[in-house]
Amino acid sequence: MILGIGSDLCDVRRIEEVLNRHGKRFTQRIFTPNEIKKAEARYGKTRIGTYAKRWAAKEACAKALGTGFTEDVFYQDIEVINLPSGKPSLKLTNGALKQLNKLGKEGYEPNILLTMTDELPYAFAQVMIELLPSKE
Repeated sequence: MILGIGSDLCDVRRIEEVLNRHGKRFTQRIFTPNEIKKAEARYGKTRIGTYAKRWAAKEACAKALGTGFTEDVFYQDIEVINLPSGKPSLKLTNGALKQLNKLGKEGYEPNILLTMTDELPYAFAQVMIELLPSKE
């Protein structure tokens, strides 16, 4: 059962301008330490694209949750991670996790699907939240 779908298209040049203007103040407000570490390990346009895709993923997730960035859902509550296979996914904490749990249903567990891509000058992410039968 699909609970929510969200997508976001981001202009990479806009993220680059904000990074140039606000630097760490921006990254530390929006991204988790792990996301910053991953982006900063890259160079040039790849670094900017890494930030832009994660920005788009956070926006898409907030839409899929049905809240946007309200009801105690903040950017730092949504973290882009990679599963052991390398597949991108999302780790939700705090207000975002609470909102996800509100969408749940007895006997089911939420599953988050994420896809991201960038083709300069754009970055795109789509998030789908589904309920799957519990494995218990």
